[in-house]
Amino acid sequence: MGSRDLISCLPREVLGEILSLLPTKLAASTSLLSKSGGVCLHWFTWRCLFALVHSLDFDGTVLLQPPPEEGRDEIKESFRNFVDRTLALQCGCGSRIKKFSLTYLVTNNSDVVDERRWISSVVERGVLEVDVTLRPRWRGPVHTDEVHGNCFLPYHLFRSKTLVKLRLGTDTIVGKLPPDVSLPALKSLFLDTIMFDDQDLSDVLLPGCPMLEELTVVHKTDFYPNYRISSQTIKKLTVFYCYDFGIDDGSRISFDAPSVVSLNYADYALSEYPLVNLGSLVKAKLDISYSKTNIKRPDLSGLLVGISNVETLHLSPDSTDLISRCVKHGLVLPVFNNLVTLSFGSKNKRGWKLLPYLLKQSPKLETLIIQGLDSYTGDVTIGLFQVKELHVVGYRGTAKELQHLKSLLAGTECIPKMQVEFPQDVVVDDAKMIQTRRDLFILVGVVSTDVAYFE
Repeated sequence: MGSRDLISCLPREVLGEILSLLPTKLAASTSLLSKSGGVCLHWFTWRCLFALVHSLDFDGTVLLQPPPEEGRDEIKESFRNFVDRTLALQCGCGSRIKKFSLTYLVTNNSDVVDERRWISSVVERGVLEVDVTLRPRWRGPVHTDEVHGNCFLPYHLFRSKTLVKLRLGTDTIVGKLPPDVSLPALKSLFLDTIMFDDQDLSDVLLPGCPMLEELTVVHKTDFYPNYRISSQTIKKLTVFYCYDFGIDDGSRISFDAPSVVSLNYADYALSEYPLVNLGSLVKAKLDISYSKTNIKRPDLSGLLVGISNVETLHLSPDSTDLISRCVKHGLVLPVFNNLVTLSFGSKNKRGWKLLPYLLKQSPKLETLIIQGLDSYTGDVTIGLFQVKELHVVGYRGTAKELQHLKSLLAGTECIPKMQVEFPQDVVVDDAKMIQTRRDLFILVGVVSTDVAYFE
C-alpha cells in the first residue's frame, strides 16, 4: 500500500491531532501541499484538516533573535501576516481552538491593535486556554477606544464564557480592566509580572472568576505592588516576588483566601501582614528572605498566625534565618496544633537555634525533615522531643555529619525510623547503604533506616 493510501485511511480526527502536535507554522504549511506536487490529499481536504488543529502557538520574538541590522519591520510584518492568514485559515470551518499561545514584542500602538485582534478572534471561537506573553519595549500611552478603553489587552479576553486556563506575562502594565469582568469557567490563572490599575486584581479580576481554583502571581521587577489577594474559591496559591528594591515600610500583601489548602510564598519580609485569612490551609511552603537595606525590623506575626493551622510546613534556610531574627527581637511563635510534617532548612547557627522552639510549638509533629546539616554548629539539641520519622536531605555520610546528628539528637530516645537522601554526586551502592545503616544505629540509635538518593 502506498503512502498516499496510508494517509488517506487515517481518520480526520487523528490527522487533526497529529497536526496539533506540530509547530503551528509547519501545520499551517500542510494546507499548501497540493501546490508542490506529490500530493497525498486534495488541497481542500488539507484546509479542512487544518481546521481540526486545536492548538496554535505563535512566537514573534524567535524571528527577531538576534535583532537584525536591517529588515526588522519587514520581518515583523511577515509575522503579522502569517498570524492573520493562519487564523483565517483555521477559522474556515468554525471549529473551536483549545489552546492559543502568543509571544509578541510590542513596540507601538499598532502592535497593541494586532494582539487585541488576534486574542479577540480566538476568544470569540470558544478558546479554552490562553497563554499570552507580551514583551513591551515601549511605555507610551495605549490609545483609548470604545471597545477596549485603555486596556493593553482586549476586553473580550475578560468576558470569555469558555476560558478555563489563562496565563499572562511579562512586565506589562495592563491598564484599567473592564468593570464587568466575567470568566465563569476559569479555573487556573497565572500572572507573570503584570501590573494592574490600583486594586483591579482583587476588586475586579478575582471577583469575576467564581470557579477559580489555582492562582499564581509572579513579580520580577523593582516595583513592589501592594496586592490584596482575595478569593473565596482558590485552593492553590503561589506568590513569588524576587526583588527587594521596591520594598519600603509601606509595602503590604494580604491573603484573604479561606479555601486555600496549598500555599507557596516566596518574598522578602515586609513590615507587616495586615490580613492573612487561610482557614483551610493544609500545606505551606515559605521562602522569605531578610532585606538588609529596606526593612530592618519586619513583623511576621500576622503571617505565622495566619498559617498556624497548617499540617505540612516547609521552611527554607532563608525563612528560618529570618524567623530566628524576629524571635530575637520579640516575636512569639504561635502554637502549630495541626502540624504533622515539618521540613526545616538552615544555613547558619542562627537558623538552627530556632528549631527547638519550633518543635516545642508543634505538639503533634510526627515527621521532621532537615536540610543543611553541614552548617550545624553543635550547640543546639532537640532534647527529649519525640518524632516517629526523621529525614535528612543532602546527607553524605561523613564523620562530621554523624557527629552533628549525634549532637542534635542528644538526649532523644531511639527514633523508630530515619530516612537519608544522598545528593546526586554521591555514589550509593550496597556497601554504602549497609555502612550508613550501621553508623546511624550505633551513633544515633535509629531502629530502621531508609537510604534514598537522587536519580
